[in-house]
Formats: sequence, structure tokens, C-alpha cells
Amino acid sequence: MSSTQSPIPVSTGVVFQARGVRKVYHTGELDVVALHSVDIDLNAGELVCLLGASGSGKSTLLNILGGLDVPSSGDLIYKGWPLDGSEENTLTLFRRNCVGFVFQFYNLIPSLTARENVALITGISRNPMTPEEALEMVGLSGRMDHFPSQLSGGEQQRVAIARAIAKRPEVLLCDEPTGALDVTTGIAVLEAVERINRELGTLTVIITHNAAMADMADRVLHLSDGKIVKSYRNDVRLPAAELKW
Repeated sequence: MSSTQSPIPVSTGVVFQARGVRKVYHTGELDVVALHSVDIDLNAGELVCLLGASGSGKSTLLNILGGLDVPSSGDLIYKGWPLDGSEENTLTLFRRNCVGFVFQFYNLIPSLTARENVALITGISRNPMTPEEALEMVGLSGRMDHFPSQLSGGEQQRVAIARAIAKRPEVLLCDEPTGALDVTTGIAVLEAVERINRELGTLTVIITHNAAMADMADRVLHLSDGKIVKSYRNDVRLPAAELKW
């Protein structure tokens, strides 16, 4: 992937292929291995849950998939493009055009309305939704002109989701999206994520330590000590509204 050519999202097939992906952090004389030779394929339209305790490697894996970090070794392929070893300008294009990020904390600009926060992304994207379309998808059509201080935590997180999906990304990466929310509010956020995955066909990866959320996924990957120790598919995805924890 060069600065003049970026991947074109398609609706079918393998989105990510990781083979032997390893991540080592060097801190002084100590080497900390965050990922041990991870092998995974992630497919278009899937909703995948990365489950594990703090320190299991799930955030490191998510950051590598999103181009926020790079593997120490191994191969990471996005739709035929090698991301491992890519230059920073290539990774910047990848993040801008192909990936939407949702974090535990909303990172909204307090002085901008919900509509204006989403417009920050639509203004630099190739084929964006309008801010109004994105906010409607997360159930906030009536709150577009409210400032973050006028919104609940769950509403702020849904604005963050609208901002992430307004660029029509091929991939939506969610890092503990309900971690700062109560159960009822968290369910509303997960319903928004679920709708985006279903209606847009976006590969959606959610990392969490909450095992109950695994029931809404197509596939669940358990991480421990930087390794995928268990992987399974759900025969039936439980609607987010029916999750209990």
C-alpha cells in the first residue's frame, strides 16, 4: 500500500490474515512479550469478540490490527496488502480510509456538538456518510445539536461510534466500548455496534474482559499470556438486548 494507492474495501472474503504475529516491548534490559506467534483470519461481516483479562494481549492485538502499532515479527495482511513493515504514511492512509476506532473513553471535543464532532471525520474521508446519517444509525437523530456535556455517557459513546463509522470503514475496532458504562447504557451502545455490523457488513472486533458479551459474537477468541488459547463460533448470535451480566 503506497501513499498514492490505498486498499479498496470489498464486501466478501478475508479482511485480515495474521501469521506468526509477535510483539515484544523493550524496557531497558527487560523484554516483555505481549503477543506470541498469533495466527488468525478475520472475515468481512464478522462480529468477533476478543476476550481476556488485563495483560492478556488483546489490546496489543487490536492496536496492531488497526495500524496503531506494528508487529515485532510475523506477517499481517489486509486484503492482500502487507501491513507489517509498512511505512508510517502507509499506516496513516490505512487508518484514515479503512478503520474506525471506538475506545472506552469517548474523546469528544467538548466545544463541538454531536454533529460537529462527527463532521471532523466526514470532512477528511473519501466517501463518507453525512453526520446526520451516522448519528441516525446510532439512534441519536434527536440529539445532533447537543454538546457532550448535555449527553449521557452512553449517548457520548454512541456519538463516538457514529464518528468512527461515518467514513464507512471496512473494519470497526472497539476497545472496551462499555467499560465505563452501567449495564443498561452498555446494552444500548452494543445495540448500536450490532446494527452497524448487520446493516453495513463491517468487520467488527470488540475486546472486553466481560464474558457475557461473547454471546453476541459470531466468533470468540480467548487470549491469555499473549496467546489465543481458545476459539469457537456461536451457532446463534444472541441479540445485544438479551445479554445479561
